Amino acid sequence: MTTLNFDELASLITCNSHSKNKAGVDQHGEQMIELLAPLGFSLTRYQRETIGDHLLFHTPKQAGKKILLLGHLDTVFPEHTFTDFSQDKQWVYGPGVCDMKGGNFVALNALRTLRSQFGPLHNIDFLLVSDEEIGSDDSKYLTAELAKNYDACLVFEAAGENHEVVTGRKGIATFEIEVTGKAAHAGNHYGDGVDANFALANMLLEMTSLTNLKRGSTVNVGKILGGIGANTISPHASMVVEARFSSIDEQQRLLDGIENICLAIEVTGVDITIKGGLQRGVMAPSKAQQALLDEINTILGTVLLTEQRGGVSDANIVSSVGVPTLDGFGPFGDGDHTRHERALKSSFELRIEQVTKILAAWCFAYSNASQNVNDEALAQ
Repeated sequence: MTTLNFDELASLITCNSHSKNKAGVDQHGEQMIELLAPLGFSLTRYQRETIGDHLLFHTPKQAGKKILLLGHLDTVFPEHTFTDFSQDKQWVYGPGVCDMKGGNFVALNALRTLRSQFGPLHNIDFLLVSDEEIGSDDSKYLTAELAKNYDACLVFEAAGENHEVVTGRKGIATFEIEVTGKAAHAGNHYGDGVDANFALANMLLEMTSLTNLKRGSTVNVGKILGGIGANTISPHASMVVEARFSSIDEQQRLLDGIENICLAIEVTGVDITIKGGLQRGVMAPSKAQQALLDEINTILGTVLLTEQRGGVSDANIVSSVGVPTLDGFGPFGDGDHTRHERALKSSFELRIEQVTKILAAWCFAYSNASQNVNDEALAQ
């Protein structure tokens, strides 16, 4: 395998691609276009006005398994905050080295190795979205629709500490709930008011009671606002609520529960406005996913360790539409979303080798076998 050029990774890291920095995300997208074009990829650009463009790199299709590689272009640090790259003998450091420019770098170098060993690529597409770190509110619809065209998906978020791949992720729903009551003087006209704060407080207690840690389900009221002053019945209150869940059944229970609590509180005379909802469905282990993992283990001649995570990724989206999906094919790293983010150099080498073997078996062993069959048929 070709020695990795971490200076090339440095150029990707030092290009600020904060989710809300459209110019920076698009600049980073142009970097990836320049790197992938020599490998024979065609490009479909999904232009956006306020966020970076989403990019789908695709190759010709023929008989065999169709594979989607999935990553994201954006990172969490705004311009002029944390844009440094450094390295030592063991580690590389900087924003995105493990989440997930480092993961995209793994995919890039696996594709390079594949191209050099087998020639023109086919049946492999690479989707890079621009808004994963802010919830994929725009790209999730595109990802879900495109994913249906593939037999399997590998996602390049960071690996686990022992190079685990990810087989499950909690789903997430977020809500902004506004409660409108009726203002009144708290001393002279207490009975004329409708207290939005009181209604919200009751909703808060009922919503958090939906939490069931044994089932891996949580409801968190992360922010509340309300009222005018001590002498006024509150005419307005609001809260931001997040629900996380580990199974389809729990996903439905929490979504229904939150909706029912809002409907019940409206009976007290307040008006409720709800924004948001399901952001990413649960990524649950499945028989199809296990079959995919078993196939990969056979290809590699080893057993990949697995883990489930509470955090979400775009693997949730692909998995939710029924495509067998495995996440965590990026390098091992830690400190993501902090100034201490780093990734292990040897981890890049391992992951590139593994991904190259997987894609070679799927996209070239099948083609070679088919060609052999055709040759035999012609000989007869």
